[in-house]
Amino acid sequence: MFKFTKFSEFVKENNPGISENQVRSNKVIGANDYVDTAGSDIVVITAGLPRKPGMSRDDLLAANASIVRKATEATIAQSPNAIFILLTNPLDVMSYLTMRVAGIPSHRVVGQAGILDSARMRTFVALELGVSVENVHCYVLGGHGDDMVPLTRHSNVAGIALDQILPEDRLSAIVERTRKGGGEIVGLLKTGSAFYAPSIAITQMVEAILKDKQLIVPAAAYLSGEYGLKDIFFGVPVQLGHNGVEKIIEYELDDEETAALQRSAKGVADSIAKLDI
Repeated sequence: MFKFTKFSEFVKENNPGISENQVRSNKVIGANDYVDTAGSDIVVITAGLPRKPGMSRDDLLAANASIVRKATEATIAQSPNAIFILLTNPLDVMSYLTMRVAGIPSHRVVGQAGILDSARMRTFVALELGVSVENVHCYVLGGHGDDMVPLTRHSNVAGIALDQILPEDRLSAIVERTRKGGGEIVGLLKTGSAFYAPSIAITQMVEAILKDKQLIVPAAAYLSGEYGLKDIFFGVPVQLGHNGVEKIIEYELDDEETAALQRSAKGVADSIAKLDI
């Protein structure tokens, strides 16, 4: 037997104490004043300069740090209890900056990172094998940049590891395309950067938090010793729920994967060191 519930009734059941007026007043508005964002549960920061052809994510560091700092200061003043999701590149560094500027616990800041990169890798694998993307599960860790670490040993198609189902040369090509995926789109668009896949990924993250899904996805989270790393935002599997980052999942990595993760982490740490905080 199935129970069909109106959306308004669902909202009431899952939000004790909400008024009838609040249920009926859900709306989307455009605004030019941060005051209009007051009381937000989630703040998504996309503000920043887009990459241009030939520009690395690190080239954006100084300019986007200034933009993200201002956005963080303005939004935390209006929504002191909000959870922040970062999309601005270089993503791991901007996530770190937001946490420090806002002065909030690390679990309330998360960067998109691996959820987007993993989705791209899933697509490339599905195209290569001619299977549904729904049967493909990929996990990309590390910094959101050219040193990201696609875990081919942990990724799979219907339970079969990628390194067992794909020839080494084809798998290497997919890994490389995943790392260069953002740049590939920038090159095709000529002006601007990727927008469709990031918007789908951010919707998934926001929904996981608002609905307390406890969804595990690769994302940039603050590490305090996990994977042997400290005081850094870095792409790892995280459990997203009502409190933001509820938990960090640690995979058992082999020596090669660990070395790749360390190389990626060094690049992120070097960029963080350049911030004026």
